[in-house]
Amino acid sequence: QVQLVESGGGLVQAGGSLRLSCAASGRTFSTYGRGWFRQAPGKEREFVAAISWSSGGTYYADSVKGRFTISRDNAKNTVYLQMNSLKPEDTAVYYCAADYSIQAVAVGMKLPHYWGQGTQVTVSS
Repeated sequence: QVQLVESGGGLVQAGGSLRLSCAASGRTFSTYGRGWFRQAPGKEREFVAAISWSSGGTYYADSVKGRFTISRDNAKNTVYLQMNSLKPEDTAVYYCAADYSIQAVAVGMKLPHYWGQGTQVTVSS
């Protein structure tokens, strides 16, 4: 069974930082890119960041560029999202995702094939 498990969400004040983790289990994701999406109450799920597992190339939504950093640990099959300078508008459920064509996911051409269960991030003002 394929699983993506997120952790690291929580409550933080505006200007603070959080690091999300996404661990993959159940199969080898060595050829799959990984990404993060988020969904705020009453809004559609939106792309946040993605990373190519092979090249390490990264992609970001304009709203998080310069504040968020996505990275990976190949040995642990884990991807991270370092979130700095958090704003109240970053409040959302954050979902980890995986797909063979992560570049296509990043530019909105397709949705990821695999999803995690989500972790809540709340930024207070």
